Amino acid sequence: MTDNYLGRRLANRYELVESIGQGSMGKVYVARDTLLGGVPVAIKFLAQTLLNEQMTQRFMHEAMTCAQLGNNSMHVVRVTDYGVTDDEIPFYVMEYLKGKNLGQVIQSRPLSVKRFLDFTRQICLGLEMAHKGIILDGQVVPIIHRDINPSNILVTQSASVGELVKNLDIGIATLIQAGISEQTSSFLGTLAYASPEQMEGQELDNRSDIYSLGVMMYQMLTGTLPLCPNVNTFGGWYKAHRSQEPKPLDGLSPYGPLPQRIKDAVMSCLAKERSRRPSSVSQLLSYLEGSLTSQPPSPGFDEGSEDPSEESAEDRFYRQQIWPKDKPVAEIVFPKLLKLDERQLPTLWVMLSSQEIEQRVGSTGYNNFLCTLNPHRMLLWVTAFHHKVQGPRLLPSYLDLINPNHEIILWRLSENSHYRVLFFSKELPNQYVNSRRLHIALPQRKLLKEWVLRARTTISVGNSQVSKNMLRKEFNEHFKS
Repeated sequence: MTDNYLGRRLANRYELVESIGQGSMGKVYVARDTLLGGVPVAIKFLAQTLLNEQMTQRFMHEAMTCAQLGNNSMHVVRVTDYGVTDDEIPFYVMEYLKGKNLGQVIQSRPLSVKRFLDFTRQICLGLEMAHKGIILDGQVVPIIHRDINPSNILVTQSASVGELVKNLDIGIATLIQAGISEQTSSFLGTLAYASPEQMEGQELDNRSDIYSLGVMMYQMLTGTLPLCPNVNTFGGWYKAHRSQEPKPLDGLSPYGPLPQRIKDAVMSCLAKERSRRPSSVSQLLSYLEGSLTSQPPSPGFDEGSEDPSEESAEDRFYRQQIWPKDKPVAEIVFPKLLKLDERQLPTLWVMLSSQEIEQRVGSTGYNNFLCTLNPHRMLLWVTAFHHKVQGPRLLPSYLDLINPNHEIILWRLSENSHYRVLFFSKELPNQYVNSRRLHIALPQRKLLKEWVLRARTTISVGNSQVSKNMLRKEFNEHFKS
């Protein structure tokens, strides 16, 4: 069947190249942005069954406002443009990311617990940002997704975080629903994942999304849905969501018994009455993350059955790190040398709020080193993450070159082309949250090695705090300039 959209140019800018998907809200294409030299973008057309004049007008006025979410969270696909075709079909333009949707990822095999927790954490962070709301006409308006399902979750690869999970269509669904609710009886959503109150046409809150997330979490762990209607119709799914109890999770994971805490979390999301579900995504996330420390793996549980190429031994090693007992639970930064096999790995450990980590981990990262040998041998190692809205966050750490451990860290930095920044959250202080791999330029590494060698032949004659103050002043002047 001929696709009339292929080859068309939208807004005298976007040239449609290939159809890549179909969802409940419309069809998705890859397009070339000719204004930017052919950069690929993704374009979604809204299904004609959802169209009416009021919805189109509302979409045109407010669709771009939803792009706030993509700017606020790395776990939401960014909306960059919108428009209407010559035949009055609304479309919106998104960043194009190579990868698979979650349905494709779990089609052949469900997720191991470790991968499940990683994916779910990222999905929750994106949803949490949506539920907190966006600014419309000076007011904070919470956003309910309304169509959480595996086809709306994209899994792609990121050089900084490995598997990066992003939510699609957050905000857009709310705008569409507002446009169709007064004039039609259309149902917006995916039947297998819709909450009971959504099936009944009730006013929704964030707990409807939590129910849909619960269905998807169940499927991520088992490869099956928790409910099975007699007939695959709206009426069949209505009865299933309203009265059928979900099948227990016991024995359904191919990796062995599931931790009880995870089973409890999934089943609580699937409660028929919204008052019995977690009250917020953050509450659900905190409970799930507790399973990493409070619930040891069950006998026979195999997390190593995934493709080993998906995560390196070094990545797994970093994920196993725990916040040191001798360090306070506070926003601090300190260097630490880790040993893996025969290697010594220089790392920077950082504790921030969960919100700050979310903002910074995907930001542009860079570093700088300053050194003084008089009056005391001291080096200032500054790592910075620059957020395009929040600006830079500086993470300074001092290395006292009289301290043998600090000298070794500096020497390893001079020998490596990179180092890791390990992030820990104040809200969950014992648990590794994420990491960034930052490059050290060759001229920097040569300079670090030179400083180490010179420090070994220099005698410190003054107070270390004096040298710290000197370095701090020099860096502030350098940074402001």
